Amino acid sequence: MAETRKIKKALVSVYHKDGLDEILRTLNSLGVELLSTGGTQAFIESLGIPCEKVEDVTTYPSILGGRVKTLHPKIFGGILGRRELEDDRRQMAQYEIPDIDLVIVDLYPFEDTVKSGASEADIIEKIDIGGISLIRAAAKNFRDVIIVPSKAQYASLLELLKTRGAESELEDRRRFATEAFGVSSHYDTAIHAYFETK
Repeated sequence: MAETRKIKKALVSVYHKDGLDEILRTLNSLGVELLSTGGTQAFIESLGIPCEKVEDVTTYPSILGGRVKTLHPKIFGGILGRRELEDDRRQMAQYEIPDIDLVIVDLYPFEDTVKSGASEADIIEKIDIGGISLIRAAAKNFRDVIIVPSKAQYASLLELLKTRGAESELEDRRRFATEAFGVSSHYDTAIHAYFETK
């Protein structure tokens, strides 16, 4: 199986929108379809770029005060589906699960919220669930998916897009996955440290 993967659909779910404009415009110019939720989707559309709503794919709205948006088999199936496995392809077709080839995430600012002296209730709400799950799922399936786990990797993604267009090689995807597991590890360590002090 060829190790080159074409980016056809990207899921973008970020807390901080700064630095994202050029990436979104580049993806759009390359014909990549965008999929997003809430504020990120509104931001994408404010740039004049079309964006499909996650809820139109899942048929579920954002619920529980925004705690559940992307946590759905049609989203995680689209990320975790192994493109080379006939059984995965069959099930994805059966359940109308779209391939998601690129995931861009920027997590809720947990550490900044703790440092701000916010209430425990506010701190707890900044424990990102959907975002961290997207990072882990996309990094696990790096053979098929590119994961951009924080805005610190935006420049690397933009360079890749400008160099290779809407394509990536396995070494690119593995490199992003390595950084992604570093981001998730750091995030969970920060949460653990907060709870240990209580």
